[in-house]
This record gives sequence, structure tokens and C-alpha cells, in this order.
Amino acid sequence: MPEPTPLPLALPEGHPFGPHNLPYGVFSTGGTPRRVGVRLGDHVLDTGALATELGSPHAALLSGPTLNPLLAAGRPTWTRVREALTTWVTDPARHPAVERHVHPLTAVELHLPFEVGDYVDFYASEHHASNVGRIFRPDSPTPLTPNWKHLPIGYHGRSGTVVVSGTDVARPRGQRKAPADPAPVFGPSVKLDIEAEVGFVVGVGSERGRAVPLEAYREHVFGLCLLNDWSARDIQAWEYVPLGPFLGKSFATSVSAWVTPLEALETARTVPPARDEALLPYLDDSSAEPGGYDLRISVEVNGQVVSEPPFTTMYWTAAQMLAQTTVNGASLRTGDLYGSGTVSGAEADQLGSLLELTWNGEKPLALAGGERTFLQDGDEVVLRAWAPGALGVPVGLGEVRGRVVPAL
Repeated sequence: MPEPTPLPLALPEGHPFGPHNLPYGVFSTGGTPRRVGVRLGDHVLDTGALATELGSPHAALLSGPTLNPLLAAGRPTWTRVREALTTWVTDPARHPAVERHVHPLTAVELHLPFEVGDYVDFYASEHHASNVGRIFRPDSPTPLTPNWKHLPIGYHGRSGTVVVSGTDVARPRGQRKAPADPAPVFGPSVKLDIEAEVGFVVGVGSERGRAVPLEAYREHVFGLCLLNDWSARDIQAWEYVPLGPFLGKSFATSVSAWVTPLEALETARTVPPARDEALLPYLDDSSAEPGGYDLRISVEVNGQVVSEPPFTTMYWTAAQMLAQTTVNGASLRTGDLYGSGTVSGAEADQLGSLLELTWNGEKPLALAGGERTFLQDGDEVVLRAWAPGALGVPVGLGEVRGRVVPAL
């Protein structure tokens, strides 16, 4: 006889997606409408159906096809909803109802969990920025640009090409020109890369003309997710002077199907690296609560771990990035997404891009299926991460998976 299927609430001890986590996503089953769920172990809990059965006042927020209504509801509501969900999945009296509304992950389709408003990508890792400076400006006396230690550098990306984990990524086409080429050529990128990042999801918007201060970060940011900002390095190198990234970045940004609420990561809060330049008051976090996160990321190419970047090394925090985004009076919208920029550490096995891992192609990466400088068609990249939780139980972040397919 086949082994009985374990009950969804009978999780192994220390499971990274237990009741201490409960990340939010959107799913469907067999052609049914999309609806909000939370991950519990290797199952998805239909939050709207359960809330409706239990007569919860939060049923409407948990029943729609996106997370946006919940995101817009604000911090007090986020807290009450999380408290209710935690009670439902930990109270034995509620377990029969919970088990009526769970689905195995293998039986559902996961979707982009929120409607993306605006998308901003930052450059917050000193190690990454220094490596890029050494690669592209080898004769410069310092690898960092003069402004780097004074403000979080970022650029506005394209929200319409943010895709959920598991979506194939078509190799982009564009102009490219190597330094020795007499003229630019047009065609598929030959330096397709990844950037291992963390994305922050805005819930409550802000008024145009009013900056969001550091201390208001928790009132606006709902949670975070892993993010892969795919990059065509050859297209980018030719186009970015003087205005910055454009087609080399805008073709695809992959995010996890699960958004981890900030409350699940309280134990992972950590102090960012020491500042070696005085910060202007709107960015000065010297007396603020710890603004960093201890996230342990891994990067896999075709099933082989090639790097394990630590998020603890990020120079700029999520609160500082949000403050910089709005200090000029720009407003936030529900569903806005901002990325940390490539996460890289100090060591050779902690680099979050192939640009760094292969030093712009000079040092090919050894993989079981053959060497790589940049990605080939058919390659699959997977980002995974976890954070330390209470009592030593890890908090899992949803993976980001993407496979490269030939240019369309």
C-alpha cells in the first residue's frame, strides 16, 4: 500500500515554512480564479475560504486575486490578519477547518502575488559596487564613485516586465559594441547575467510632496521577497552612458511567488556595516533600530550552487532606500517594488552576479555541464534564502527560478 499523505499541519520540527513564517502569495487550482494564500509547509492555505468559513472580518482582504487590497490596508490590519492566521494554524480546535482549505504545492499554480506599481533598483552593496568599479574603471584611484557613500544610488526600472518565479526569460536583443568594434551590431545579448537581490514590497502609499522618513519604514513596507534582476551586460555597457540602464535591464525581473511579512523576520534584524562617511540627517540611522537583515542567499546555476551572498554586508538599508526614493517628494503607491541591487560579500564565493564571479568573462566558472562566462540558452538559475528565526527555527524565503530561452 502507498504511504499515507502526511497531514499539512503535521510539519517536521524546524520546517522553514511553519506557523512562524506564513508568507503570502496568490494561487489557482485547475482553472479556478486566482486567490490569496499563505504557505504552510509544502501546502497552500486558501486564506479567503478559511476566513469566510470562520466568519472573520478579514475575509474580503484575503479573498481577492492579488495582495494589493491587503497591502493597502496598513500596518494595524497587517498585524491583526497575521495574528488571526497564526491562531488558526496553531489552535487544534481550528485544524479541521484549516485542513479543508489546504492544497499541496504540487497541485496549484502560483502567480505574481501583487500588481506592481513602480519599480526601483538600487546599488546598495559596497562589495558589488567596488567590484564593478574595478572591472570597468581599472585605472581609477578608487572603485566607488564620489557619491556612493553619501546616498543610495538607484534607477527607475520597468514594472511591466516583473514576472513570477518559474517564468522563462527570453534572451533579449539589442545593440552592443565592444571597445574594439568599429561600429555597433544588433542581435541577441551574448553577456546575459543575473543579479541576486532582495525586493521590498510597499503596502501603504504616500502623499506626493512629502518624504517618508527612516522611522516610517514599517508603516509603508509590507514585506520582502527574493528578486533576480536579469541583466544584458553587453547591451547595458553600450547604452548606459550618460543616462544609465535601459534595455539591458528592462526585459525581465523575476520575483518570488511568496512575500514574507516583516514580522516574520524580526529575529533576523541586524546592524548594518559601520559608516565611514557622515550621513545627511535624512539618511542618518546611527540612533535608529537595526536596519539590516541577516538573510543567507544561495545562487544555483543548473542545480549547482555557485555563490552564497550574505545580506548582512549591505551598506544601505531598506529604510534608507525608501527614504531616498521619496526625499524629493516622489510618492509611493501600493504595490511599489524596490530592489536592493546585487548582493555580494567580500569573498570569492559570495558574489551575486556572473559579472563578478567570472570577472567579466576573464575567469570562466566551472560547472558540471561545462564552463560558463555568462548564461547560455537552457541554463536555469535558482535563488534561495533563509533567515534565522526565533528559537533557532529558520525562516524560509520563497525561491526565484528562471530558465533562459532563445531570443524571440
